[in-house]
Amino acid sequence: MTDTQQSAPATDPALLDALREQVQGDLPTTIADLSALVRIPSVSWSAFDPAHVRRNAEAVAELARGTGVFDEVRIVRSAVDGDTPDGASDATGTDHDGVELGQPAVLAVRPARNGKPTVMLYAHHDVQPQGDDALWETPPFEPTLRGDRLYGRGASDDKAGVMTHIASLRALHARFGDDLDLGIVLFVEGEEEFGSRSFRTFLREQKEHLAADVIVVADSDNWSTEVPAITVSLRGNVTFKLTLTTLEHASHSGMYGGAAPDAMLAMVRLLSSLHDDQGSVAVDGLTAYDAPVPARSEDEFATDAALVPGVKPVGTGDVLSRMWFQPAITVTGMDVPSVANASNTLLPSVSARVSVRVAPGQPATEAYAAVERHVHSHTPFGARVEISEPDAGDGFLVDTSGWAVREARTAMTEGWGAAPVEQGIGGSIPFVSDLAAEFPDAQILVTGVEDPDTRAHSPNESQHLGVLHRAIASETVLLARLATRG
Repeated sequence: MTDTQQSAPATDPALLDALREQVQGDLPTTIADLSALVRIPSVSWSAFDPAHVRRNAEAVAELARGTGVFDEVRIVRSAVDGDTPDGASDATGTDHDGVELGQPAVLAVRPARNGKPTVMLYAHHDVQPQGDDALWETPPFEPTLRGDRLYGRGASDDKAGVMTHIASLRALHARFGDDLDLGIVLFVEGEEEFGSRSFRTFLREQKEHLAADVIVVADSDNWSTEVPAITVSLRGNVTFKLTLTTLEHASHSGMYGGAAPDAMLAMVRLLSSLHDDQGSVAVDGLTAYDAPVPARSEDEFATDAALVPGVKPVGTGDVLSRMWFQPAITVTGMDVPSVANASNTLLPSVSARVSVRVAPGQPATEAYAAVERHVHSHTPFGARVEISEPDAGDGFLVDTSGWAVREARTAMTEGWGAAPVEQGIGGSIPFVSDLAAEFPDAQILVTGVEDPDTRAHSPNESQHLGVLHRAIASETVLLARLATRG
């Protein structure tokens, strides 16, 4: 996790200057195209209108065609994993044989020529729901420029990742034209924010088109707005709905309170058992990963994480180790009456959404089993327990010894003007492990356009335009280096 790793030789100065000039000149168009994508509310969750995701896929496909790079650009929908029919899914998105299809992805392909490598460029075009509109300073789907940041849902996560690929390909085509021998696959997923439910089916069906020597995943963070990062570790994740029931029906809290166990009391007691007094996870069987981390003080962390004055960080050990290499458990939602609608009754049943971040190196299924055992052994008062809607994804550790990482270090240094930091990420990108399993010989690079103040998934998400510019420059240099690689 350092910035002192080996890089490849420098890029030819004339080529580097030409690429930088092209990226700079195209930047206004890039920002305008990004703004147009942000205006499409492409939330992939089942409760939202899928027509917006389809419209967004069509817009991305048109951008891909406009690069002039690809021999073929398609919009593809695959069956949700575990629901695959005997025949292949079609590209129109029409259900057949009663099979549920995932959200539309964009797949564009240019085969390699003359022995050059092939690179897959991944991003996703779907976005999180906007949440409470009242918490946004500007409308979530109206891109708004304030200072050096473009605000809007998906402005960074991950429509800026999409535009990083598109802008890099435009610059590459402007420099090489039809003489480009580099193989390129553009894969823009449409349901990453909804669990990538059809991802594995898509990989199996499109394997021959997706095969690549290098995979660039543009869906991560940077160290700062001035220093890039290569993400080399990701935590896994486990989520589930937890429901506790103690009563057949609601009862008067004055008549029965003090003797009848209400479900809220049982839920509070159970959830509190998940952590110790320092806030560290207290579930037997959840493991941590041991690796060195850069120094970061708790005061710096408090500023980055926007802690309210007086609030202290939870957990023990180095701050970054807690975020990258230790498990974490968060209750992300509860189904209970609101304060405004609260009545003097004992609640018969309470549900919570529980999110577990799993340390890299531990299988998500093993972590889920550990949490499930804990829940059943710590549920108080004999409450009835139901665990439903489970979802799990493995973490990932990137092999940094390959030539592609060395090429990326040089490209980032030249594109940003600063050497990249190799960092872990506390979040999860479970499909990266799926990519590694399907393409074990491919070298995976996890990059991104976010920074510590992006606020992805939160109100007032934004993209720092300087970071966007430097990310495009870096990826363009990387692609040019791969295209001229012996």
